[in-house]
Amino acid sequence: MSDGSPWRPLIDVKDMARAVEWALVRDAGATGGDFLAINVGTDEWNYQVRDLANAVAREIPGTKVSINTSAPPDKRSYRVDFSLYRRLAPEHQPRVTLQQAIRELRQGLTEMHFDDKNFRSSQFMRLKVLERHMSEGRLSEDLRWR
Repeated sequence: MSDGSPWRPLIDVKDMARAVEWALVRDAGATGGDFLAINVGTDEWNYQVRDLANAVAREIPGTKVSINTSAPPDKRSYRVDFSLYRRLAPEHQPRVTLQQAIRELRQGLTEMHFDDKNFRSSQFMRLKVLERHMSEGRLSEDLRWR
């Protein structure tokens, strides 16, 4: 649905849990003070959307990647600098590779017998969940709970 050029930083949930652990037990005096806003991840795991699509296709036989070369560039591009996290939390750096994460996601979807060919309109899409909450009166147009 896009030209595939936007950047996305990724982190596996297990690595994020390790980052939360670091945040809870860190010595605030030695690692940035009591209140610290920090990008958690690793520079190597900033990916362009097209590279993510191709990585998934390599792991799932029969997957076809379609890049819309005529689509306007998506301005929501997030290439993130993780150098502060790397410096402050060297023992808590991400370990799960993109390939491992894709394999684990595939395994989980297989185990739950997920076969929804129309997943873009399924209950698993955040936008669809928000739209349902709005249509059922639980969320306002500005996404506030009623």
